[in-house]
Amino acid sequence: MKKFQLLLFGCLLTLSAQGQTVALQSFATGFTAPTEITHPVGDSRLFVVQQAGSIKILNANGTVNATSFLSLGSTVVLSGGERGLLGLAFHPNYATNGYFYINYTRAGDGATVIARYSVSTTDANVANASSGTILLTIAQPASNHNGGTIKFGSDGFLYIGMGDGGFGGDPDNRAQNINDNLGKILRIDVDSASPYGIPPTNPYVGIVGNDEIWSIGMRNPWKFSFNRLNGDLWVADVGQSAAEEINKISSPLPVGLNFGWRCYEGNLIYNNTAGTCPAYASTVAPLSQYGHGSGRCSITGGYAYTGSMYPNFANKYFFADYCTAEIGYLTGTSSTITWAINPAGSITTFGEDVNGELYAAVGGTIFKIMDSSLGTNNFNKNGLSFYPNPAKTEIFIKNTSETTLSKVNIYDLTGKLVLTQPIQNTEISSVNIVKLTAGLYLLSVEDFTGNQYKSKLVVE
Repeated sequence: MKKFQLLLFGCLLTLSAQGQTVALQSFATGFTAPTEITHPVGDSRLFVVQQAGSIKILNANGTVNATSFLSLGSTVVLSGGERGLLGLAFHPNYATNGYFYINYTRAGDGATVIARYSVSTTDANVANASSGTILLTIAQPASNHNGGTIKFGSDGFLYIGMGDGGFGGDPDNRAQNINDNLGKILRIDVDSASPYGIPPTNPYVGIVGNDEIWSIGMRNPWKFSFNRLNGDLWVADVGQSAAEEINKISSPLPVGLNFGWRCYEGNLIYNNTAGTCPAYASTVAPLSQYGHGSGRCSITGGYAYTGSMYPNFANKYFFADYCTAEIGYLTGTSSTITWAINPAGSITTFGEDVNGELYAAVGGTIFKIMDSSLGTNNFNKNGLSFYPNPAKTEIFIKNTSETTLSKVNIYDLTGKLVLTQPIQNTEISSVNIVKLTAGLYLLSVEDFTGNQYKSKLVVE
């Protein structure tokens, strides 16, 4: 994660790649330096974390609540550069216990703090700001490589991504030091003890090494995510100078993994001069990696697509490079990266909603990731057509077939019906779209037997 920047560009950007068109459509604006987008189990709201110390609620219809869900401010959170409020995770039983967890750098010394808060008992859109309980504090020797991601795995444990503490090249070799929590993914049990318990299968329980450690050898994991359907773990680890890496750990997750840093950067030797590094074969080999050519510099990890709206995205993992803002993806277990789109600005985080649809934060705007080839354009082969496209205020549907049409429906990219209108039984029917905002829509024309004929509609 690097310095946050602001995006200025239009509401829709697309680029065709391998049979689908990856696109971004503006979903909500008005955010400042988003660092996380997440949601509680079964909740249609998105919670957008802002670096300076607040969390906003983004509703499913694209509106943003005026009152922040939580606001900590500069007396609690040290923000700037790679510091700030960096992570948010809701307890798997949030609907009943109201607990959520945050990861921030502490005002004063920049130490990483993992804390638990509770939602208000009277207002589901506001947290109880006085409910904070600190679970874990980890000293940070530098201002960068703080990690920041926290996620609950399918095992119910809280996973915490920790960078190596900054200073280029990890000169103190913290990532390989099993007595240091930096350069690791930690795993704690927030339910079994106070302030937390240790999962009994963590690799250093009862032996030398910190009990909280689940894996070692991370440089700066920005970010990691779990596949919500099968529990697979995807970890994007920011590189030093040669390789940005993507790791996939299949569920059920093993323990005691070594991701290799500082000994290895991706599949390259970085620092093995002391001869104390493990053999490369005993470390986690990245599924894929990329270099710093073409202006690329720092990976922002995303999600494996598990939604249903865009079938072409199935079995793809989406991520981005911070410097170029390119969104790339891997398909299945292939190591081949397809670079699909590059908006102006910088992508600081991805998000996933309750249905598995994906979002990206670019500057102060949250965009929905979509496939603009959505829908089969079967108008022409059924004797139907419409024009103009793109359109501004009106479209005309032409029917040269013997099919008797009944109505036209227009949906936005969240699947919401935004316009419906009966169609007159004439060769050409007009549809007024003046109330639609600019963007991409799905046009669906229906006949009296219930058959639907779909196509894309671009409104300027």
